[in-house]
Amino acid sequence: MRALIQRVSQAQVNVDGAMIGQTGPGLLLFVCAMPGDDYDTAKALAAKIAKLRIFKDAEGKMNLPLLQSGGGALVVSQFTLAADLSRGNRPGFSGAAKPDEAEILYLQFAHCLRDLGIPTETGKFGADMAVSLTNDGPVTIWLDTAS
Repeated sequence: MRALIQRVSQAQVNVDGAMIGQTGPGLLLFVCAMPGDDYDTAKALAAKIAKLRIFKDAEGKMNLPLLQSGGGALVVSQFTLAADLSRGNRPGFSGAAKPDEAEILYLQFAHCLRDLGIPTETGKFGADMAVSLTNDGPVTIWLDTAS
């Protein structure tokens, strides 16, 4: 799985003009399932993200994980993280998991975050979503379970 992690002071996702998910201070997580990913991959990614020490401690140093920061997570499925531009200017997305498998893994990933005690909301898989956020830092990290 791949994730683009953004530390935010707030984020929300809207579908058809209605807000369906949000978080205050915490993380906006764009995730993409890849072929070969399974529940263990989703669980490992959730555990890794939950342990990332990217929130400020009392001394202002990035030293706290999400759970200790008191923040939440907004998880948005984004197959475009699998974009392949090796053949020109039009991206190919054959490197992403098939939609039926990807949706299951996306939901499992969000469930794993919740199981770790992180308040988690989601976007809507396959929908045309409008995502808004206020970056905090900014802190943006790319994470790929294959590497």
